[in-house]
Amino acid sequence: MNEPRVRYAKKGHVASIMIDRPEVFNALDQRTHQELAAIWNDVEADDEVWVAVLTGAGDRAFSVGQDLKERAELTERGTPATSLGSRGQPGWPRLTERFTLSKPVIARVNGYALGGGFELALACDLIVAAEHAVFGLPEARLGLIPGAGGAFRLARQLPLKTAMGYLLTGRRMTAATALRFGLVNDVVSYPELDGCVAEWTDDIIRSAPLSVRAIKEVVLRSLDMPLPEAFSARYHWEERRRHSLDSAEGVRAFVEKRDPEWAGR
Repeated sequence: MNEPRVRYAKKGHVASIMIDRPEVFNALDQRTHQELAAIWNDVEADDEVWVAVLTGAGDRAFSVGQDLKERAELTERGTPATSLGSRGQPGWPRLTERFTLSKPVIARVNGYALGGGFELALACDLIVAAEHAVFGLPEARLGLIPGAGGAFRLARQLPLKTAMGYLLTGRRMTAATALRFGLVNDVVSYPELDGCVAEWTDDIIRSAPLSVRAIKEVVLRSLDMPLPEAFSARYHWEERRRHSLDSAEGVRAFVEKRDPEWAGR
């Protein structure tokens, strides 16, 4: 029986997802994408999961993106080259196009995050990086484009000319530079990485799960809306939060000087 490409575990309200191909720097082949898709389905469906952490096995790479050896073999067999997005490809919708995933996802970046690996990190809600992390989109140097959202997200998350500089040249970015641009939330030494990620997951779990989902939905859906439209739009998770037990529990707990007990419904 083939070993899984992705390790998946749940503890408390935290789902841990590890791409487990360290021998190829956690490159993403078609089977890996299929396994990840099933995991994201479960993350969304399980009400006991409040936050997910995505990482790569070992200390050399988060992920270097598309498995280029597999891509070359597919080309030899006449499989058409991909372009923007992954519709029709194994594992669709991938995290980079899973626009309705309501749970927050933290990227734990512990080495190279290149190409599709960087695109995965950009699709997460938070990024915590080790000091030795390196980010980059080398597609232009390979005759490709960053079609899994890198061209779109980097230009939205960095100043435009800064993003274009990295996109057009394939230059790499250090963790310190990513922090300076606000592209990552924290940069710590490798021994401190798990502790820093745990601080973020602990803080998210202290928050009401429906509030977290509502905030994520409101922020991401309204990014390109005019403010009047953003205020008048209807948001699924905000409607659920507003009519939930938790919408009263937080205030009640504050008045009673105790920790809230979130029902998540």
